[in-house]
Amino acid sequence: MEKGYVHIYTGNGKGKTTAALGLCLRGVCAGKKVFFGQFIKGMPYSELKAVEYLPGFEIKQYGNDCFIYKDPTDKDVELAKDGLKELGRIIKSGEYDIVVMDEVNIALYYKLFDVEDVIGILSGRPLQTEVVLTGRYAPDQLVDFADLVTEMKEIKHYYQQGVEARTGIEK
Repeated sequence: MEKGYVHIYTGNGKGKTTAALGLCLRGVCAGKKVFFGQFIKGMPYSELKAVEYLPGFEIKQYGNDCFIYKDPTDKDVELAKDGLKELGRIIKSGEYDIVVMDEVNIALYYKLFDVEDVIGILSGRPLQTEVVLTGRYAPDQLVDFADLVTEMKEIKHYYQQGVEARTGIEK
């Protein structure tokens, strides 16, 4: 790619991580090299198996477990900060065509690190590197910085009828 852009997939609706994974699939199928970093998440999501099927796709989690319903622990903060440092190195290396910072907006919402640090990483990226940031509550500073912003809006969801996350669909 001559120029890579910064995407944000945000909002309260389902599909942010799924959209990022779809873009990664498209990229890998076009011969691109992809790194998918997941903040907050430490559970065995199905996409972790993608490395077995997709050459050029790497994924790593920077979370203990999902703390969305409780306060983050010191370990959660440490893992997120370490993940941000590693993703900063990965992005700046230029080794990957596409880098996803999954749930980075949630990490920012919970103040696991600062938005200025994320913008610094994005500002220093090689021009050809495409970067996707996902998660609810995208801060205005990131929205202003990004080239593409998509908001997923929940209109109806079967969670409201008590349906739990299903393997291969939500996890």
